[in-house]
Amino acid sequence: MAGAFTLYSAAGSGGVTVEAALTLAGQPFEVIEAETFDFDDPASGDKVLAANPMRQVPALVLPGGEVLTESAAILTWIAETYPEARLAPPPGDPRRGQFLRWMSFISAAIYSLYWVKDDPARLAPDPAAQPALIERSLERIAECWRIMDTQVAPRRFMLGDEIGVLDVYVGAVSRFQPGRARFQEVAPKMAEVARRVDAEPRLAALWARRMSLLD
Repeated sequence: MAGAFTLYSAAGSGGVTVEAALTLAGQPFEVIEAETFDFDDPASGDKVLAANPMRQVPALVLPGGEVLTESAAILTWIAETYPEARLAPPPGDPRRGQFLRWMSFISAAIYSLYWVKDDPARLAPDPAAQPALIERSLERIAECWRIMDTQVAPRRFMLGDEIGVLDVYVGAVSRFQPGRARFQEVAPKMAEVARRVDAEPRLAALWARRMSLLD
């Protein structure tokens, strides 16, 4: 696919947020499936090493060969590179500060905890300690969603009436554990936004194909 992006991603992963953003921006992309969390096949994610030495998805290869990693950075880059898609407030917009705040918050305070939750042996070698670490990680994720929900005032979407990459980030990451039922409990305002993201016609097929295992 000449001139297209190459995206290392995996069904049910944070890489699907980038698939959604590129879809909303109307940009062609090719997905290289690079599942990095198959514990029965530890080598399953090795192919992403070509783009990201952290062995994590998403990793986006631009048409010119430059590599971008980190979900929040990639989503922000897509929004800024294709301003006609109106996926984020531009610099100078009064909403810009909150956009940057919450994109960073989801990445640093919530998304990063899945590195611990998905493989607790990374921080707790003793198997007896791992269930508690998973439980506390999930409780911390729920608490961070709760805190965020107390600080935002969404309209139809997080920052107005048009869907953007912040909405995609909320909609996708809220599907991860502890799951949408807990998300609805702790973050009722953002849960309404997530339902609208689920129903976005341009993304319906993508969610069904790439995130259905989390529903």
